[in-house]
Amino acid sequence: WALTSALLIFVSVLWINGPTANRTDPVSCRLWSEPQMLGLYMNGDFVIGGLFSIHYILRSEQNTYTRPPLQPQCSGSMDFRQLRFARAMEFAIQEINNRTDLLPGITLGYQIHDSCAAVAMSVKVAFQFANGIEPFLNETDSCSKSAAAAVPAVVGESNSPPSISMTRILGLFGIPQMSYYATCACLSDKRQYPAFLRTVPSDHYQAAALAKMVKYFGWTWIGAVRSDTDYGNYGMASFLKAAQEEGICVEYSEVFYRTDPRSKLERVANVIRRSTARVIVAFLASGEARVLLEELTRQPPPHIQWIGSDAWITHPEFLRFNMCAGAIGFGVPRSVIPGLREFLLDLSPAQALKSPLLTEFWESSFSCSLKGSSGGARECDGSEDIRALQNPYTDTSQLRITNLVYKATYAIAHAIHGVICNDTQCDKSAKFAPWQILDQLKRVNFTTKNGFQVSFDSKGDPVAVYELINWQDKKDGGFDFVTVGHYYSFKPRELVNLSSTVLFAKHSSSSVPKSVCSESCPPGTRKAVQKGKPVCCYDCIPCAEGEISNKTGYSLNCVHCPSEFWPNTQRDSCLPKPVEFLSWDDTLSIILTAFSLAGAFIAVCVAAVFYKHRTSPIVRANNSELSFLLLFSLILCFLCSLTFIGQPSEWSCMLRHTAFGITFVLCISCVLGKTIVVLMAFRATLPGSNVMKWFGPPQQRLSVLAFTLIQVLICVLWLTISPPLPFKNLKHYKERIILECGLGSAIGFWAVLGYIGFLALLCFILAFLARKLPDNFNEAKFITFSILIFCAVWVTFIPAYVSSPGKFTVAVEIFAILASSFGLVICIFAPKCFIIMFRPDRIDSLDSPPVC
Repeated sequence: WALTSALLIFVSVLWINGPTANRTDPVSCRLWSEPQMLGLYMNGDFVIGGLFSIHYILRSEQNTYTRPPLQPQCSGSMDFRQLRFARAMEFAIQEINNRTDLLPGITLGYQIHDSCAAVAMSVKVAFQFANGIEPFLNETDSCSKSAAAAVPAVVGESNSPPSISMTRILGLFGIPQMSYYATCACLSDKRQYPAFLRTVPSDHYQAAALAKMVKYFGWTWIGAVRSDTDYGNYGMASFLKAAQEEGICVEYSEVFYRTDPRSKLERVANVIRRSTARVIVAFLASGEARVLLEELTRQPPPHIQWIGSDAWITHPEFLRFNMCAGAIGFGVPRSVIPGLREFLLDLSPAQALKSPLLTEFWESSFSCSLKGSSGGARECDGSEDIRALQNPYTDTSQLRITNLVYKATYAIAHAIHGVICNDTQCDKSAKFAPWQILDQLKRVNFTTKNGFQVSFDSKGDPVAVYELINWQDKKDGGFDFVTVGHYYSFKPRELVNLSSTVLFAKHSSSSVPKSVCSESCPPGTRKAVQKGKPVCCYDCIPCAEGEISNKTGYSLNCVHCPSEFWPNTQRDSCLPKPVEFLSWDDTLSIILTAFSLAGAFIAVCVAAVFYKHRTSPIVRANNSELSFLLLFSLILCFLCSLTFIGQPSEWSCMLRHTAFGITFVLCISCVLGKTIVVLMAFRATLPGSNVMKWFGPPQQRLSVLAFTLIQVLICVLWLTISPPLPFKNLKHYKERIILECGLGSAIGFWAVLGYIGFLALLCFILAFLARKLPDNFNEAKFITFSILIFCAVWVTFIPAYVSSPGKFTVAVEIFAILASSFGLVICIFAPKCFIIMFRPDRIDSLDSPPVC
C-alpha cells in the first residue's frame, strides 16, 4: 500500500504539473487524466468534501508503463450502510441550509466520493479536494502559483489507513479533515497529522475499556486477532498494553489482511480452533472480520466468546453469523436523528437517476434496471416501494456512526460560521484560508438538535463515551444489538455499569464462561508461575507455616498473620493464638495445689504436735522457738507456691517471686540458726566456755531477722528498678502464646536465688561439721541431709527452669519449692514426730539434753 500510495501521489503530481498543451495557449496547465466521478454532489456558496467506503473493492488493471494508467474504479457489492452515512451528510447540509441561526443566507454544497476503502482512491480524491475537478488551471502567470483549495473541509474517511494517507496530503494545504469513524490512536499525534479531527473516540480509550471489560468478567486467558492495518496494529498494541496492566494473558496474537493468500487465513482460523482460550478479542476492520468469520464457518465453528472492536461489533451485516451469538464489544452511543428516516425514504426513481450511487442502490435493492433492460434484469416499472425495503439503508434503529457523520458535518458548518459571520450576518464573498476553518474547528463547542455535545480536545478527539453492546437473540430467531452498559473515559474506574443481563456464547445462558489458563487458586494457597509460561499459567501451592491467603485466584504471595494470630488448618484466615498459662483447672495445677495444701497441712500438724509436747525433752532440746518459726516459714513456703498458679497479672508476678524469696530465706535462716545453736550448745559444755551468752535467744531472733531483711532489701530493689511483670511469650511456640511473668531484672532474680543458695550452702557446711557431735538429740545429721536435698533440688532446678517450655516452666518452679519444703519437713521433723507419736517410751529413757 505504501508503494501504491507513493505511485499514485507521483502520478497525481504529474497530472497537476504536466507539460503544457500549447505554449502559446493562455491556459498554462491541464490535468493528464479525468477527475474522479462524483457520487453525490450539490453546488453551494461553500462546498464540503465527503468520502465514504460505499464499495470495498478497487478495480484496477496491470500497469504497462507505456501509457497513463486507467482511472481506478470501485466495484463489488454496495454497502448500503455506508450509503446511509453519505446521505446523512446530505441531510445535515440540507438541515443547515434551512436554518436561520447557522450560516444565514449561505448555501452549503457537497462533493461526496466513494473511496472503496482503498488508500489509492483516497489519495486521488484528496488531491481533487485540494485542487478541484476542473481539467484546466486558469493561471495567467505561471503554473507554480497555487490555486485556492476546492473545499474548505472534508468529512471522512471511515477507515484509519485511508484517513492517514488523506490527512498527510490535506494537511499540507491546511485543509481540515473531520473523520467520523477512523479510530486509530496514531491519528491523535498532531505533529504528524495537524489537520485531522474526528467525532469518534480514539482507540486508546476503546482498548482500555476492552481490557477492563475482559478483567471485569474474569477472563485472564484470551486469544487476539487483528487487521494488518494501522487500525488493527495500533489498536491491538494499546489493548495488549492495557491487558498486561490488568493481569490478562494472551495465548496467541494473529494478524492478517483481507487480501492475504487463503493459506494464511486458514492458518489463522486453525489457530483459533485449536486454542484453549475460550475468549477471543478481535480488533478487526469490517473487511477482515467478514473474511475471517466466513472462513471459520467452513468447518464446525468453535464455541468461543467473541469480543469485538467498534468497527464490526455494531455492523448489522455480521448478525448472520450464528457463531458470534453473545458477542460483546463497545460501540458509540445510539441516537435518534429527527427527520432522517423521512429524508432517506424520500427517494424516487427519477431522483435516483441523478446519481450513479443512488441508481446502483435502486437497481440492487429492487433487482431491476432504471436505464432500460440490461443484463437480463427487468426494467423498473415504478411499483417499487422503498418503504417496504428491509436493509441497512432504511434501518434507522441503530443510528450510531450515522450520528457521528451528522455531528462532523455540523462541526464544519459551525467553523465556517465562525470565520465568515459576525453577530448579525454572514459574508458569502468572504475569502479565507482552510487553516482558518481548522483553527475554528478546534474551538467549536455546541449541542446538536438531537442533544449531543460536540467539542474537541487538544488532540482533536472528542470525549470518549461508549455503550457496551451485546448480541442477543430475538423472538424471530435472529440477533439484535442490545445495550447492556456504558463506559465513560472521564470515569475510568467505572468500567461497566451493567443495566441488564448479558447473554454470552451459546446465547441461551447468562452464566459467564470461563477462560483461564489455570483454575483459580483456592484460599490457603498461592500462585507459583510455571516456568517458561505466562503469569496466568501457574500451580497452586499451600501457604507456608504462619501465612494465609484468603482470596481466590489473586494471591501471588501469602501474607503473614499478625504476631498474636495463627492460621487455621485451611490457612485462609488468622485466628487468635490460644493463650497458655498454668490455670487453676489444669490437671497439673490441681495436683500441685493438692501437694501444696498437703505440705502446709503437714507443717501445721507438726506444729500442733510440737506445741502439745512443748515441755518434752525432745522438743526443748531442738530449740522450740526456732522450730516453731521454721514450721511457720515452711507453711508459708508451701502456700506461696499457690501464687504461681493462675493467669499472671502485675501484682501476682511481683508477689510470687518476692514471697518465694523472702519465705525461703526465712526458712533457711531458721535452719541456719538451729545449726549454729547445735554447734554453740556443744561448745558451751566445754569447761570455761561462755559462748552461749553470745548466741542466746535474742541473738537467734536477731540473726533470723537480719538474714531475712537482707532478702527483703534485695526484693525491694528488684521491684523498684525492674519488677517482674506479665508478658506474652511469642517466640517459644509459633502457634500459641505463653502468658508468663517476665523476670524484669534478671540480676534481681538471680540475686534472690543466689542469696538463698548462699545461706543454704552456709547451713550445709555448719551442719556437716556438727553431724558427729555426740548427743542423742543432735539434729545436725538431719539438717545436713535436708539441706543436701534442698541444694540438689535447686541445682537441678536451674537447667530444668531454663529449658522447660510454656506453663511447665512455672510447674518446675512450683515443684522445686514443694520438693525442697517437703525435704526440710521430712528430714528435720519426721524423726522427732515419729518418736513423740509412736515411741514415747524412748523420751524418758534418754539422757537429759542440754537446753538450747
